[in-house]
Amino acid sequence: MAHHLLLISLLAFTCFSISSAFEPSPLQDFCVADITNAALVNGRVCKDPKLAQASDFFFTGLHLPGNTSNSFGSKVTPVNVAQLPGLNTLGISMVRIDYAPWGVNAPHTHPRASEILTVLEGTLYVGFVTSNPENRLIAKTLQKGDVFVFPVGLIHFQRNAGYGNAVAIAALSSQNPGVVSVGNAVFGSNPPIASEVLTKSFQVGKNVVDRLQAQF
Repeated sequence: MAHHLLLISLLAFTCFSISSAFEPSPLQDFCVADITNAALVNGRVCKDPKLAQASDFFFTGLHLPGNTSNSFGSKVTPVNVAQLPGLNTLGISMVRIDYAPWGVNAPHTHPRASEILTVLEGTLYVGFVTSNPENRLIAKTLQKGDVFVFPVGLIHFQRNAGYGNAVAIAALSSQNPGVVSVGNAVFGSNPPIASEVLTKSFQVGKNVVDRLQAQF
């Protein structure tokens, strides 16, 4: 019994030592992404800090309306590490979202980030769904100046609930939050998910699945 307790204590101490050795904070002032480097790491490779320029930390264009003339009636303009190399390792990014009247930012998730959204213009109906088994919808209608949070990994959406255009700005807790659009992932995968899987999963006929897959 004493031997087992000693082993458990040693394992616990080892785990604690490893976790304590982890350094979550940046080890330098910044790590501007080197977009010319093809190395595969968990993030982007840093370029020589002596080569950093103001342009590495600058983006312009969020004042411009996005083109919402598409089937969803919305347009997301991202500002993440792909557009702003200076964001690399900083754990933040943002987007502008434009909505035509009744336009929707279709259900999606960000696998690596929580999101905080602020309405700049218009009225938005927004919400997210909790995980299994409850799958509870938490939703609210927002007005100009209102703020709403979408927890990391959960399916969420926004819809313009007014007759005019709407605009929102959202901040995300990752320099590369990722986006998984539910419709695209399920019905627009490449190659397609077998219709037998989708008909059984959604309890619909093959004709419904074929029609949905054809839209993506």
